[in-house]
Amino acid sequence: MTVQDRFLHYVSFDTTSDEACPQCPSSDRQWVLARELEKEMKALGLQGVRLDDHCYLYGFIPANAEHAPAIGLIAHMDTVDAVPGSPIHPRVLHYQGGDVRLNEDKGIVMKAKDFPSLSAQVGKDLIVTDGTTLLGADDKAGVAEIMTLCEYVLTHPEFKHGKICVGFTPDEEIGRGADLFDVQGFGADFAYTVDGGKADEIEYENFNAASARVLVHGFSIHPGSAKNKMRNALRLAIEFNAMLPPSEIPECTEGYEGFYHLNHIHGEEQEAELRYIIRDHDRDRFEQRKASMEKIAAYLNGKYGENTFELILRDSYYNMKEKVQEKPEVIDRALYALKACGLSPACVPIRGGTDGARLSFMGLVCPNLGTGGYNCHGIFEYACVQEMETMVDVLKKIVEA
Repeated sequence: MTVQDRFLHYVSFDTTSDEACPQCPSSDRQWVLARELEKEMKALGLQGVRLDDHCYLYGFIPANAEHAPAIGLIAHMDTVDAVPGSPIHPRVLHYQGGDVRLNEDKGIVMKAKDFPSLSAQVGKDLIVTDGTTLLGADDKAGVAEIMTLCEYVLTHPEFKHGKICVGFTPDEEIGRGADLFDVQGFGADFAYTVDGGKADEIEYENFNAASARVLVHGFSIHPGSAKNKMRNALRLAIEFNAMLPPSEIPECTEGYEGFYHLNHIHGEEQEAELRYIIRDHDRDRFEQRKASMEKIAAYLNGKYGENTFELILRDSYYNMKEKVQEKPEVIDRALYALKACGLSPACVPIRGGTDGARLSFMGLVCPNLGTGGYNCHGIFEYACVQEMETMVDVLKKIVEA
């Protein structure tokens, strides 16, 4: 089966995860694709295929060459809930430039001026939706590429390789994909998540990340008699936010620049709450950002009274670069594979997180590779067929002994 055919089959499954559900997996619909993949892995001849109680799917191809490392390939099965995840109506078009009309009836158009990545796709085949749902290339393109690689290896016994470990995870889109991953049982010396964008990109630098909750405890009293008595929690919350650097927000940063991002606010005069995510590639600056929030809370508590502001900080994940640097051969292998497939590798920083970051700090060094998917998490998501095919070739070069 071609990578295109696999991909079109996999995106027919609605696998939207649900952040509001504390269970793993967070949605029962992820089981349906997991069981389909489990059957396919067994039919192809992978060994040790197991689908655990939390919807993590594992399997491996034994080595047929000596002294080769055991290499892991990982992708996630869930899709984001930012836009509808079904019913997906994909179609393949040969792109000849200009705007792409996704839905004639609804007037939904992917405009070339809004999506510069289209300029590099002229003459290629793109898989798009009808503009009413996401496509699911994030990360079913990665799943399809790994499975197609497995089929190639198992049907070409002359192809020499070390042990190939395969893992498909649930709930990556809600930040839990690595929570219950069985690193020891997976059996890889190192791994790659196949969950990026352009086929020529490799990512091994990501944000250090933390969350912050600011609880503001005010004092409510009738406005008519409030002088020198009321402490309006809403106004105090605004004051807290105003003390953060106004230009260090997502709207004003790029590349390696970090930020504070206010993503939730609610309350009334008596109680208010602010929620932030804190991000920075540099570990020292990351720690300084958390310290700055602590100083602001302490200053305002001195101004308005002890315990008026309650700051709760929680680290989420760290920059995998510090772990990847301990095993440079992992990046060297990926760079070799990309060049061998005629690509010009680009090492780009991730302005976000990845399961690979979590796994790297769990003992499995795990940078991220591209898939040929673009515009993820929205209705204008598309996948380039030729880039998906190239990524299968890249994976062959990576696992080749």
